[in-house]
Amino acid sequence: MSNSYQPSMLDLMTSGPAVGFAPLARLTRHHLTAGAWADVLPGWMSGSDEVFETLLGIDWRAERRKMYDDVVDVPRLLRWFGGDETLPHPALTSAKSLLNAHYAAELGEEFVTAGMCLYRDGRDSVAWHGDTHGRSARHDTMVAIVSFGSPRNLLLRPRSGNHETLRFPLGHGDLIVMGGSCQRTWEHAIPKTARPVGPRVSVQFRPRGVA
Repeated sequence: MSNSYQPSMLDLMTSGPAVGFAPLARLTRHHLTAGAWADVLPGWMSGSDEVFETLLGIDWRAERRKMYDDVVDVPRLLRWFGGDETLPHPALTSAKSLLNAHYAAELGEEFVTAGMCLYRDGRDSVAWHGDTHGRSARHDTMVAIVSFGSPRNLLLRPRSGNHETLRFPLGHGDLIVMGGSCQRTWEHAIPKTARPVGPRVSVQFRPRGVA
């Protein structure tokens, strides 16, 4: 897998969008500890170069957050789409619908919101955390992440320790779904890298009330 994003030859040879989805039945489930799990499907969304280009042009927002005794820049750009907002590309609406259909019985509700992060280069990152602002602090839930652009490693480790850190190299069109107790009992991160990498966009689908 290359370190920087390159459009696929198929996308370069076709005119207009040609987005496709691999069957979600091909997901591989990784059973973790304490009732947590992660489903992974590399290359779930194909023909997604136009989606990526569209996402690069949305109204990204820089944020600052308090850290200890200082206020610092968040090392990535952010955009949150509520359930009443139109997603910036129809393929993302299709992706959410497919995820809802596949996980309906297990999740018991729908993915509603779409949080998005733009990692501009290897200096952008997200520190170790779980998505525990809201119901996920107390209840099992799911967060589905679709990646676009340059590959970056998503790391997973249990909050209790005593387990090796897992590394998932997420590339263009790849899908990872973290479920069960994952947000409460495990934490994840996108570390900085000194390697030359291009931009990456992460789209995170969540049920209502999970952040």
